Amino acid sequence: MADSSFLATRLDRAAVPLAVGDLIALIVLLTIGAINHSSVEFLSSNPLYLLEVFAPFLIAWALIAPLVGAYSAGAVETAKSSVPLVIRSWIPAAVVGLALRAFVFRGGAAPAFAVVMLVLGSVALGGWRAVYFRLR
Repeated sequence: MADSSFLATRLDRAAVPLAVGDLIALIVLLTIGAINHSSVEFLSSNPLYLLEVFAPFLIAWALIAPLVGAYSAGAVETAKSSVPLVIRSWIPAAVVGLALRAFVFRGGAAPAFAVVMLVLGSVALGGWRAVYFRLR
């Protein structure tokens, strides 16, 4: 008997390359942001700082993306289906990440930062997936 649970319909093994690429895209985005607001010297002397930058958004992504379908069978078919799915996944994940950052981790969630995270995260994730399907 096939497993037809909700989460089983949201996760496809063929989406592993997408998951790896999504994580890399988010880490690159967050690292660039951290470098823009801190010096490389500060980051190298405070290695846990980057983990605090990554954690709220990566936790939120891990919770939200599978639920929305970022790694479903539809996400691995074409860029036309995958890019909207990743953006629809990023929007609630970014909101949850901002909430985690504001209330659990050190950092704030100013409205300007929220807009930047929503827009640049959508561009980074959607752009990487568009490139992936073009090169595949």
